Amino acid sequence: MQFKAELELLITSSCSLIYVLTHEEERLQSMIEDITADDSRQALYTWNFIEGFEVDNSVYENTQKNPSQALDFIESFNVNSDALFLLKDFNPFLSDISITRKIRNLSRKLDSCNHIIIITGTDPLIPEQLKYLIEFLVLPLPNKYEIQLELNRLLKLLSIPTFENQIDIISSICQGLSINQIRKVTSKILVNTSDLANTYPIEFLREKQKYVSQTSLLEIHQSEVLLDDIGGIDHLKDWLLTRSNAFSELSINYGLPYPKGLLLLGVQGTGKSITAKAIANAWSLALLRLDIGRLFAGVVGQSEANTREMIQVVEASAPCILWIDEIDKAFDKSLPGGDSGTSNRVLATLLTWLSDKTTPVFIVATANTISNLPSEIIRKGRFDEIFFLDLPSVTEREKIFQVHLKKTRPETWHRYNINYLAKYSILFSGAEIKQVIVEAMYLAFMQKRDFTSLDILNAIDNIIPLAFTDNYNIQKIQALASSGKFRLASSS
Repeated sequence: MQFKAELELLITSSCSLIYVLTHEEERLQSMIEDITADDSRQALYTWNFIEGFEVDNSVYENTQKNPSQALDFIESFNVNSDALFLLKDFNPFLSDISITRKIRNLSRKLDSCNHIIIITGTDPLIPEQLKYLIEFLVLPLPNKYEIQLELNRLLKLLSIPTFENQIDIISSICQGLSINQIRKVTSKILVNTSDLANTYPIEFLREKQKYVSQTSLLEIHQSEVLLDDIGGIDHLKDWLLTRSNAFSELSINYGLPYPKGLLLLGVQGTGKSITAKAIANAWSLALLRLDIGRLFAGVVGQSEANTREMIQVVEASAPCILWIDEIDKAFDKSLPGGDSGTSNRVLATLLTWLSDKTTPVFIVATANTISNLPSEIIRKGRFDEIFFLDLPSVTEREKIFQVHLKKTRPETWHRYNINYLAKYSILFSGAEIKQVIVEAMYLAFMQKRDFTSLDILNAIDNIIPLAFTDNYNIQKIQALASSGKFRLASSS
């Protein structure tokens, strides 16, 4: 693991001050113990504000619970003895100028002997006075190999027989969770069953959905939508089919880079969101939906921290698809800048990640308009392609009617005059076509009969499409698309 190797390098090279951003103190301590296990001379002292110092899991007899006294203890420690001090959740005390001054004074002594201080915390902000003295590391969420080791350990401890393919599937599902969360999920499932053979994929996925929704800004979506369920967008479907094996080992060995993602732009109701779900199903990847509005918090610095946390969970869950719905609502350059630059900082963090990410995370962002989006989002390098989803043509409307009628009346769908319905529903989007069928069904259901083509025609007459009520903005975005600014999703 890259983090452990980097931490070991810092410890063995006697780097005196290290700051680790993490929520997993226990996992970090276990890594440090593994690194120092072969060096019997280097004792590990752990400290927290409640219990003071501990060594070898026992409270140290001269324990100091006050942070200033804890630093005094380190300063008075024997210079001829090797020692590593793990100060848990010490970062809140760094806002005290007397503490930062003590650390700066202490750093001179640490440099002259083999004493190392590792500070843990959940706040990435380090005081300016310490930035040039401290090495900063971020403990990532466990990778698939670490999860497999933990699962094997837990199941062996409980004497539960497993197969290698089961562990492989469970570890893939658990990516994006902490080790502690994985232990809780596994324990909860094993309380109800000792037979993982039939229940483990569904149960683990259900429990993961709960944890992810509770502890992050993401939602896990299970998609049963097929690309064939979407009428039209043949150009987009061909583009996706070409990259359907982009995350396979064969693709990596061939030398192909991972695809970055798509920006789907178009009129509301033309299938942008359902396309994101269909891609996840077609490529057999997990789908994580980001509610981008939840990134923004009232506390100064929290929005940027939320963004970093979201990125960490997404990358730990890779390979996966990250669906960012209505990205134009969050980064509208026409809105007044009354958030003290928070939107710009969040956007900068997100764009840097989009450009530099090397993990197999495919982004599907949707937007209803592009005129108010910052130019940094739409320039090449952020997304592989920008596709425009226009209102469906008559041929595409025919396909959309067919898809929805097959779902509602799988035995009798061919009895409906689909060709005429498609011609009659000009300017209707895919979502509006679905709604007219639902409207026709309600009318017929109330009259205790099956709905007919005439009922659908009446529903079409009673519904005013968005293309009529918002004609100006739709024509504006259609004009941009027809000028060649974006790639058309449909050939029609």
